[in-house]
Amino acid sequence: MAFHLEKEKTTSTPYILVDEEKNYMKFEGRCFRENIGEVFKEVDQWLDTYLNTEFDLFTFDNEISYFNSSTTKIIYNMLMKLDKYAGDGKNIVVNWITAEDNEVMIECGEDFMEEIENLKFNLVIN
Repeated sequence: MAFHLEKEKTTSTPYILVDEEKNYMKFEGRCFRENIGEVFKEVDQWLDTYLNTEFDLFTFDNEISYFNSSTTKIIYNMLMKLDKYAGDGKNIVVNWITAEDNEVMIECGEDFMEEIENLKFNLVIN
């Protein structure tokens, strides 16, 4: 049975969708809760298992419009994990989606893009 997780956003946590059947993950909203590791723990554990399976294409859409430094670290670690597996031949696409007036998220996406070596990273500015 394919893993499926959907968490509604709150004032301090993003909407999270993981749909293994569709090889898709999405984060959307704002993320600044102090204990944010707990919010992403289940997703990160699933990712470790999932990336060792066979799939044609995995897509991660990130539409978080604001996050704190704790969240930055978690997202960075996820991106590095995805990049490692892309380097092992997995087809992985990350869409960093942000508004054109959100300079902080644009800059953050550009910074992450510089760290990426293997996966396809799209900076999508609306």
